[in-house]
Amino acid sequence: MSLEATARPAATILLLRDGPEGMEVFMVVRHHAIDFAAGALVFPGGRVEESDQSLAERADECPNPAGLDVAAMAFRIAAIRETFEECGVLLARPRGADSLIDAATLLRVEEQHRAALNAGAIGFDSVLAAEELLPAPDLLVHFAHWITPSHQPKRYDTQFFLAEAPAEHLAVHDGREAVDSVWITPARALAETETGRFKLVFATAKNLEKLGQWRTVKQAMDAARAATVVTVQPRATRLEGTKRLLRIPVEAGYGGTDFIVDMPPAS
Repeated sequence: MSLEATARPAATILLLRDGPEGMEVFMVVRHHAIDFAAGALVFPGGRVEESDQSLAERADECPNPAGLDVAAMAFRIAAIRETFEECGVLLARPRGADSLIDAATLLRVEEQHRAALNAGAIGFDSVLAAEELLPAPDLLVHFAHWITPSHQPKRYDTQFFLAEAPAEHLAVHDGREAVDSVWITPARALAETETGRFKLVFATAKNLEKLGQWRTVKQAMDAARAATVVTVQPRATRLEGTKRLLRIPVEAGYGGTDFIVDMPPAS
């Protein structure tokens, strides 16, 4: 009997901005050689590291105005770190400041630290300390919680957050884990998946559909603040060919419980 793979904690941010055709979300295309969601259009994110947990425990280095527990804060720190690593947007403030770091400061921080951070040669806490910055988890709004189905060989327990993209921060894919990037409306991302331009895994597609209910960043953020996040762990039943029936809780707010998909699993 095969053992069920453990779902690793992970976090992702849906960076939002208002565009001419409505609200846009920043997405990246995963490298084809990565063993989870290879080649797919995804939101920036990744695993929660021990260093994220450690930083979340240090109140002097990790503001926590909402009084969240350490585990909840670690997801938010991971989301902020991964967003900086993958697309160069840094949700952090200079100590004592109310505003996020400006474009000139971000450029310098990126040039000095981003490559070393991506290579694992320096920790995110060290980057923040060296630049006298504090992360800004208060800017993240909890949006969704998905756990990879139990039968898959690589599994994640992922918290999704919304955040308004700082106007001065230029989001650009890292060229390593992500090989392309785009600002796109949820409707266009879904439509261009139908035409074959993009590839989406089930969780990403459903979250794009959910996000597409709102036309502006304010509408999406306000709705997410008012909602209760319900955990989703799809239960899969094989159908003919490559099709699967995936069942999720109706309370999660994705417009139904049973969905027939004809796409490969994420791993």
